[in-house]
Amino acid sequence: MSRIKSKAVSLLIVCGISLWGCSKETHETAATPLVMVTQPNRSDNEQKSYAGDVQARQQTALAFRVAGQVIERYVDVGDQVKVGQVLAKLDVKDAQLQLNAASAQVENAQSAVKNAESELKRFKELLPSHAVSRSQYEAVDNQYQAALSALKQAQSNYAVSRNQTGYNQLISNKNGVITARNIEVGQVVSAGQAAYQLAIAGDRDVVIGIPEQAIGEIKVGQAAWVTLWSKSEEKFAAYVREISPAADQSRTFSVKVALREGSAVIQLGQSARVFFNQTQNNLLSVPLSSVSANDQQAYVWVVQKDHTVHKVPVTVGAYGRDSVPILSGLQPQDYVVIGGVHLLREKQKIQPIDRENRAVTMSAGASR
Repeated sequence: MSRIKSKAVSLLIVCGISLWGCSKETHETAATPLVMVTQPNRSDNEQKSYAGDVQARQQTALAFRVAGQVIERYVDVGDQVKVGQVLAKLDVKDAQLQLNAASAQVENAQSAVKNAESELKRFKELLPSHAVSRSQYEAVDNQYQAALSALKQAQSNYAVSRNQTGYNQLISNKNGVITARNIEVGQVVSAGQAAYQLAIAGDRDVVIGIPEQAIGEIKVGQAAWVTLWSKSEEKFAAYVREISPAADQSRTFSVKVALREGSAVIQLGQSARVFFNQTQNNLLSVPLSSVSANDQQAYVWVVQKDHTVHKVPVTVGAYGRDSVPILSGLQPQDYVVIGGVHLLREKQKIQPIDRENRAVTMSAGASR
C-alpha cells in the first residue's frame, strides 16, 4: 500500500513540475508583445499634396466714388452680377442741390458772356470813328474774354456735379460673383471705401500654403493636378502660376495653382488638394505612425537582430499625406515599428510581425 502511495506522490510531483513549466512558458510568451514592423520605402518619385481652396484669378473691390448715405442695396454675398448692373445707391439730395447750383452758375456766366459780347460789338463799331480810344476797346475785349473763361469754368463745374450725381449709383464693371459685402442701408460711407468684393468671372486658381522648408522645391510652371473634396475621384490638370516672394504670418508661402481645365464646373470657395510629383534620389520614407518626437527631436523604433527595439534619432523632411521622408538616420534594410511607438521602451523585446500578421525574421543587417 505504501508503494502505491509513493508512486502516486511521484506522479503528482512530475505533473506539477510540467504544468508549472508550461505556465511559465505561456506567461513569458504573453509578456512579449506582437508589434507590426516594416522596412522604409525607397522610391525616386515622391508625391506631395497640399490643401487649399478655389479662388477667382482676378478679384476687385467695388466702391462709391463719392461719400454719402446708403439708401438701397440690391445684391448680397453669392449673387451673380453683370456689367452695368446697379449694386447700391446713395442719397442724392445733396448732390442734386450741388447740380442745381452749378446749373445756375452756368446760366449766370452765359448772361455775362452775352452782355460782354454786346458791349464789345458796340465798341468795335465806334473804334473807326475814334469815338472810343484803343485802350477802352481793349478793356472791353478783355472783359469779354474773361466772361468766356468764366462760362467754361461754370460748365466744367456743372459737368463735375452731374458726374457726382451719377456716382451715387454703384455699378458693376465686370461679370462675376459677390464674395463680400461691407455696407448696410443707412450707413454713411466715404469715397473709395470698399462696399463689395467681386470675384471676376473666368479662370480659377487653387491657393495653397507651402512651408518654408519645401518652397524651394516648387517652381513657376511646374505641373500639378487637383482634386476636390466633393469630387475626390476626379482629377484636374493644373500648373503653378504664381509664388509669393515672402512668407505670411503662418510662415508659409502662398502659391497660386492655375487650372488648365474644369473652371466651368469648379465653384469658388470649394476645398481642394493640389498634388505634386517630385523626383528625389535614394529617398527613404516611413509611415506617419512610425515617427514620434522628444524635445523636438524626431525618432523611430528600429528592431534589432535579437528582437529588441532601439530608439534611433532621424532627420525628417516635409510631412506628406501618409508618410514622412527620412533624410538621415535610417538604412534601407532596417525594420521600424509602424504603430504604438509611445508604448515601447528601450531594449524591450518584441515579436515583430508584418502587415499580414506574419512573423518577421530579422536579417543580419538589422543589427546596429
